[in-house]
Amino acid sequence: MKAIVKGLCSLITLCLFSCNTAEKREEVHQKEVHDNWSYNGETSPEHWAELEKNSDCSGKRQSPINIIDINTVEKEEPIRALDFYYSPSTTLCKVRNNGHSIQFDFDPGDSIVYHDTNFNLVQIHFHEPSEHTLNGVRYPIEFHLVHQSNEKNYAVLGIFGIEGVKSETMERMGSFLPLKKGEEKEFHKAFDLSHIFPENKSYYSYGGSLTTPPCSENVQWIVFKEPHVVSHENVLKLKANMPLENYRDEQPLNDRIVYLHSK
Repeated sequence: MKAIVKGLCSLITLCLFSCNTAEKREEVHQKEVHDNWSYNGETSPEHWAELEKNSDCSGKRQSPINIIDINTVEKEEPIRALDFYYSPSTTLCKVRNNGHSIQFDFDPGDSIVYHDTNFNLVQIHFHEPSEHTLNGVRYPIEFHLVHQSNEKNYAVLGIFGIEGVKSETMERMGSFLPLKKGEEKEFHKAFDLSHIFPENKSYYSYGGSLTTPPCSENVQWIVFKEPHVVSHENVLKLKANMPLENYRDEQPLNDRIVYLHSK
């Protein structure tokens, strides 16, 4: 009996050791992938296609782009082509510094419906300065609200930030900082995002990609024309927790059309 018990204990110990080892290997692998690209030097955006062999980073429908007003096509649509379903009770799950941006992860709750497809909010992150430009102008900051459908396609809301008075939403987001690179904090608190949207809901839309590797080209971009007003302090607080100039330069539009939807 003692021999059997001893054998079982050894087996359990071996299994636990194996699991921990596997977890550590996975953590190392994730870190290697995570650190495979950056915004400067030999791992900067111009090298992403070389570094990420199976990515879309060299594709023809890449983002961000320079949106030029006179080249957009005004599109008349049903009034409810874009609907927002944002609740003050949606839960902020986690805030993390992933080494490329500050990212706010949300539990299921907030969503949009775009052309009859539901997209659930997954996370929000920031680029400083903005990635998209408007008539060649680069804004101090850009918010990306990343939504995903059940079919694993994306709809990303891009909101420019312009400096002025303090933003209540940004003040609250800033209260979760600072975070060191690789650090994350869990909160599970209700977070109302409804005030982040501009009063004028006019927006540009086009088919594009994620702006970070793997640069997947299954993204519907919705970029609001009117910026969200933030304070200089709001921008500086985010900037202090992110890599310097964490943006990708504009990509060729190629044969794509940018639509303007006036509200």
